[in-house]
Amino acid sequence: MDDRYGSDVLAAGWRERGVKPVPQVPAEVDLVVEVAADGFCGAVTKVQSGAVELEDRVGRRRLFPLGGGFLIDGAPVRLTAPAASAQGPRRTASGSFAVADQRARTALPSRILVEGRHDAELVEKVWGADLRVEGVVVEYLQGVDLLDELLAAEPPSARRRYGVLVDHLVPGSKESRIAEAVARGPHGRHVRIVGHPFVDVWQCVTPRALGIAAWPEIPRGLDWKTGICRAFGWPHETQADTARAWQYILSKVTTYRDLEPALLGRVEELIDFVTEPAG
Repeated sequence: MDDRYGSDVLAAGWRERGVKPVPQVPAEVDLVVEVAADGFCGAVTKVQSGAVELEDRVGRRRLFPLGGGFLIDGAPVRLTAPAASAQGPRRTASGSFAVADQRARTALPSRILVEGRHDAELVEKVWGADLRVEGVVVEYLQGVDLLDELLAAEPPSARRRYGVLVDHLVPGSKESRIAEAVARGPHGRHVRIVGHPFVDVWQCVTPRALGIAAWPEIPRGLDWKTGICRAFGWPHETQADTARAWQYILSKVTTYRDLEPALLGRVEELIDFVTEPAG
């Protein structure tokens, strides 16, 4: 006699019968997903150590474990780590496509000068790979006040351009007056001075990267870095304290997304200027 109810209902796999399987989707960069638990929606920015980072439309970032609990177009999915070949071309911290097996070029005669050691370290961390491919050397300028002396000792030319990055380049500042004087002088054609509007390069790191709402306001007359350390409750008595504070801030920078656009555009402008073929 035929068994109208089929085989043993308690056989292995009976719970899965009739259940639609949840598709597994590689968490590739820029894939937009929604978190089923709380509705957070964002694009994948990176996958690391079993977790996926999502960034929403206003720049907020959150980490979630890979696996289930995600939606794409309202349908459940399980996010998996993308295969190495599926991640596409690797990018540098500046967002440029990395050049595989590229050795650093012989240094060009042109230079990028940065006013401050912290500025130099930040430029190296984000643009270092790009600069080595282009053969551009970044040199530390102790102060924009010394620029005239440097230009007199090693004059620029069409083949030896200088790009200069300074802090607090705003109308009426000492830095802006020096920049205007150089532009009017004999070397102006082969020197480009740009800067960001912030008091210090520390502020070029976005508050989001540090997990704060905004950089604290520091009263006039108080050393800015000392004031920042005080506001955050960090040691601030010695130069070593300030150095440790900067290293902590620098550690939060992993990509160009962690920097303010006011700095990003200026550095890219200098790179273009010093690498432009001599006409």
